[in-house]
Amino acid sequence: MLRGLYTSYTGMLNEQYRMDIMSNNLANADTTGFKKEGSTSQAYSEVMAVKIKDWTESPNTPKRLGNMSLGVKIGETYTDFSQGSLRDTGNTYDIALGGKGFFNIEFTSKSGETSTKYTRDGGFTITKEGYLVTKDGDYVLGENGRIQLSTTAGSTVFDRNGDIYQDDRLVASLKISDFEDTNYLTHYGETMWDAKEGAVEIDAEDPEVHQGYLEMSNANVVKEMVNMITISRQYESNQKMLTTFDDTLEKTMTLSKV
Repeated sequence: MLRGLYTSYTGMLNEQYRMDIMSNNLANADTTGFKKEGSTSQAYSEVMAVKIKDWTESPNTPKRLGNMSLGVKIGETYTDFSQGSLRDTGNTYDIALGGKGFFNIEFTSKSGETSTKYTRDGGFTITKEGYLVTKDGDYVLGENGRIQLSTTAGSTVFDRNGDIYQDDRLVASLKISDFEDTNYLTHYGETMWDAKEGAVEIDAEDPEVHQGYLEMSNANVVKEMVNMITISRQYESNQKMLTTFDDTLEKTMTLSKV
């Protein structure tokens, strides 16, 4: 009986966690460069089986783990880095990336500390000094550091490789990075990522730079809504099961007193 209560509780907790992720995806469906998230779940029986087969226990002797509890274990959250659709803006400094890779951003925190962040949001602009910056004012980095452009040039063109030409003269190149394993990237805000210890940065292979476009969120509104409905129904099912067990337990306790 108590195991049934625990099973229902863990199920509700897991669905609530999934709902939070889906809600965030839906809220950022129109956010430039946003990458949707997902989550995994594991049955407790699978977790126990993994522990019993753990080769780190010398000499692989199964340890007593106590009574097995039923239910579900909340797994990890992962980010889907698949490319979003490209929206034509016609703006000179709106840049979208096709395929893999990230723009390098010189980010300055409120305390004045400077670090490199990575983003797919290419909604850039230039300052009065000609520096290419994000909409929050952080510098966009090129192969030789901050990118400074002429504010009086007749034309500014970003080619498919990320080279920047003004009046047909090469003036700078965007620094576009990729990583051997994106699992080492952690969210910093909604559209930037931070590389944690162990991340191996590499040059992006054959980057496709699209001038006058923005990469939109890869979250599909219809799919996220369907997922939210499914999660809501699963939550309600666990809730009803919890209520049923609770009522049954109450009746059992009442009869035992008679």
